[in-house]
Amino acid sequence: MIRTLLAALLLTSSAAAQDYDLVIRNAKILDGAGNPWVRGDVAVKGDRIAKLGVVAGKGAREIDARGRFVSPGFIDMMDQSGGVLRKNGAAENKLRMGVTTVIAGEGGIPVDADQANDYFAQLETQGIAVNFGSYYSAAQARVKVMGDAAGTPNAVQMEQMKREVETAMRAGTFGISTALIYPPNSFQTTEDLIELAKIVSRCDGFYSTHMRDESSKLVEAVNEAIAIGEKGGVKVEIFHLKAAYAPQFGKLMPKAVAAIDAARKRGVDVAADLYPYTAGGTGLSIVIPNWVFEKGAKEGVELLQDPAVRARVKREVAAGSQPGWSNLVEASGGWSRIVLANPFNEKYERFRGKNIAEIAKALGKDPIDAAIDITVEALPNRAMALFFMMDERDIATALRQSWTSIGSDAAASLGAGQTDVLGLPHPRSYGTFPRVLAEYVKKRGVLTLEDAVRKMTSWPASRMGLEGRGVLREGLYADLVMFDLDKIDDRASWTNPTASPVGIDLVVVNGAVTIEDGNATTARGGKVLRHACKS
Repeated sequence: MIRTLLAALLLTSSAAAQDYDLVIRNAKILDGAGNPWVRGDVAVKGDRIAKLGVVAGKGAREIDARGRFVSPGFIDMMDQSGGVLRKNGAAENKLRMGVTTVIAGEGGIPVDADQANDYFAQLETQGIAVNFGSYYSAAQARVKVMGDAAGTPNAVQMEQMKREVETAMRAGTFGISTALIYPPNSFQTTEDLIELAKIVSRCDGFYSTHMRDESSKLVEAVNEAIAIGEKGGVKVEIFHLKAAYAPQFGKLMPKAVAAIDAARKRGVDVAADLYPYTAGGTGLSIVIPNWVFEKGAKEGVELLQDPAVRARVKREVAAGSQPGWSNLVEASGGWSRIVLANPFNEKYERFRGKNIAEIAKALGKDPIDAAIDITVEALPNRAMALFFMMDERDIATALRQSWTSIGSDAAASLGAGQTDVLGLPHPRSYGTFPRVLAEYVKKRGVLTLEDAVRKMTSWPASRMGLEGRGVLREGLYADLVMFDLDKIDDRASWTNPTASPVGIDLVVVNGAVTIEDGNATTARGGKVLRHACKS
């Protein structure tokens, strides 16, 4: 009896001594709102920040952050993990970058609109290590109603598409997304999208877009996005803002910025995200004009076997961009600046990392023939390429805008050190967020540390309406990242794109420690974030 009583007293004493689940001491605290850092402690209890400043109580776990910064967890505004999180919720490559929240859905959700609730519930039940929210793709509604061919929806079809969008919004998606550079997305007109945006406006949602052109017609594409938002009554998010046009490096981005600034001054809620790299990555099929796929993907592949079609494609690629198609060969400055990243075919594996001009010479083919053959022979997979079509001057201009945030345009990987689930070995999958700090704060001085952190925390949280996130305040969610600014380095490169960053020592998601001493834990503290539709 005495022994039992003593044990109970010791347990009670121990519990009383541990006032918090976690205390991070001696940190340089960056609140995420852009304020200068202050030295102090951060205490966590459950999934919330319990105390900031001088923390007298004890934590079940205590970490000394001396010399390191603690900020809100980073928010990835342009994620591609909607499908992979059902297979593996770890998202380790995201966490290692300090990312605690991802907003996905350029291509929508991996289920129909009427299954969105079940999809979100599945993620919650299985467990995910990051907070996750998503858009619904306007093209999903279109393909369900009309298929993947070109054409204008009739009144009945448009009403069906609107119902799909409304169903997705009521399930908690943040709005509609488009990727207007790719078929069948490219077959959607401005007017069609305004009509769908009006449905989104009932829920105060977003029109978020990979624009119709990010190259020579960049400004026109920005204006189209703004018009859809203005006439549809929705907020506009421009995905991965870039001036991807080699002939006008340094000239187009200031014009795009001016167009966005002008729209904001007249009351349009428009902003953008970007990733800090000079190359984009996408399917090699983008070098093929969109008209080839007007009757659908299957027939387009068959058309490409026709020598007459190939001849026309060659002429149009040489001529530059055409109405309804952005020519990324021209935008990149030629075939030598397009690198094969993943052929999805053993036959072409020896050419991985080589540019298309080199590959074509080795095969004794015209570059467009080589690109088409690699594309077709990768099916049903998507042969991937890197397009070196951006300039550091334009990246710096975009980063300096108060309304830009950071989005990786990358998915979580199925396992540590693996290429992300898109099959695209681009360093943005592993390096985006630490690169902002290492390259554009420390090395280039484009951003102050405080503003860089604001762009990755409070600004995107405020923009997306993520209540309780993005800043360090008592009572808010404990999404935290601890990093050593002196040591932080993205490390992922074009030749080693899956290298993990260094200098990020601790990541906490809703109070759960997910990265500790730079190593991943098995914690699954993430939550599904649903956009509230109150109408």
